[in-house]
Amino acid sequence: MFTLSSTALLGLALFTAPVEATERAPLPTCEAGTRYIELTADTPSKTPEVCIRPELSLTLFFDAKLASVEVEGQERFRRVKLVDDTLTLVASEALHDGERVPVTVYFEDGAAPPSATFVLVVHPSQAERQVEVSRHERTVASLRQGEQQARAEAQQCREEKARLQAECSGQGGLMGLIVNRWLGKKGVVARELKAVTSRPGDPLAAWKVISYRAVGPDGRGRVAVEMELFNWGTVTWTPSGAALVGSKHEELTGLTVWPLEPIPPRKSKRIVVELNAAESEARGTFTLKLWAAEAGAEGLALGGVTFP
Repeated sequence: MFTLSSTALLGLALFTAPVEATERAPLPTCEAGTRYIELTADTPSKTPEVCIRPELSLTLFFDAKLASVEVEGQERFRRVKLVDDTLTLVASEALHDGERVPVTVYFEDGAAPPSATFVLVVHPSQAERQVEVSRHERTVASLRQGEQQARAEAQQCREEKARLQAECSGQGGLMGLIVNRWLGKKGVVARELKAVTSRPGDPLAAWKVISYRAVGPDGRGRVAVEMELFNWGTVTWTPSGAALVGSKHEELTGLTVWPLEPIPPRKSKRIVVELNAAESEARGTFTLKLWAAEAGAEGLALGGVTFP
């Protein structure tokens, strides 16, 4: 562990300022809270997509008993359990980010539609844990619950927007760290990460990996990871998002990635990810996941990430 010089500290403040990929659809938007899906007797125009992550359970509740279920590649799931009107699925680590797994359920009552198909999409950081599926009109209680959830999510978005606007309208550089109370007397502490690991076959290689932590006088602060990324692939790779996943599959989201610029084949670029984290947060060992803007492009999973 080491403390940065004033020159390096200024650099940190500045950079925190604002084989061909297979044809595969972009990652879907994952919903927070309970997801509601309504089925009709007509053939749906688009098969519903549900976000999953390995080792996290997904429970689907139906409004009628199920006769059977078909899961493509079921051997790659740790659990597929069907009980009356409830289906529970737990994917294993054999499923990788971006993979799509069709699941078809068959209803017992013979009413229309007699079956329903969903596509489970392995997301790098997000998962939908509970889905309610209905073939009939939803009850008033269900509608009210959905309305309350939508209001809560909208309020959360408004608060996040206000926070971002306040940060962006303020000062940058060291002044921004001081004004936002992210910088205390200890300054910014850095740690060189020499034991990070990546998956075999990842299209990107990371080196010169350094993690940072700044903690303000009230315990609020930020953490960041700086690295040099080399693109070993044959197509351009553009970062679009990131997440930190802990050893117990807990996730830290809301990371900012800079810059969101393409990395040409056989070229490298310095990438920085940053996250709001109090003094007690972002402790332990994490896997840093980065995914691409290009549809079907493989991402990077960098293990052994720790913060000072």
